[in-house]
Amino acid sequence: MLRNRLIALLLFLFLLGCGEGPARSGGEPIDRHASHLILTRHARCRMDCRHITEKEIREILEKGEINYNKSEPEARPDPKYALEGYTNEGQHLRIIFAPSDRGLVVITCIELGVEWQCDCH
Repeated sequence: MLRNRLIALLLFLFLLGCGEGPARSGGEPIDRHASHLILTRHARCRMDCRHITEKEIREILEKGEINYNKSEPEARPDPKYALEGYTNEGQHLRIIFAPSDRGLVVITCIELGVEWQCDCH
């Protein structure tokens, strides 16, 4: 009985490791140390009206947690990952990133728990 459970666990772990996707070193789906961020027009607008800096976006990229409930890892052409965390200034942010061949695209940024008036399209 224990042997069967161990075999099943090993099989599960093997299949988990064989999944397709843009896994990076350490099993990360995105490059947390990307040197090139591409800010979309929408992201720039949201950053402006929500008082979020590129430095704060990099903070979340480096130390934020991936919220898979808000992510779209199967999206095409580029998967999207929602990273959440607190900046050094205490802002609770969610940043949506899309790894691409051109660099790491910032789709949008949200300050959680705060409603900002934005006129971004």
